[in-house]
Amino acid sequence: MSDVVYMVRAKSEASCQRELDLICERMGAVPVTSPTDAAGRDWVARAVPARTTKAPTADGGRGPGVSG
Repeated sequence: MSDVVYMVRAKSEASCQRELDLICERMGAVPVTSPTDAAGRDWVARAVPARTTKAPTADGGRGPGVSG
């Protein structure tokens, strides 16, 4: 598991969502929290790097239906 987290903080929900979308697009990240103002100050949202590798499977990672 990665310890990398991208955080956006903005004055409005719309601005926070826009910046979150931009980070996800440019950094290949996925959002983990939508914009929220629950922290009491501004709007915040978070993203993490997208998982690019899969865990090995019992068949060596080739998936079902692949022979030989």
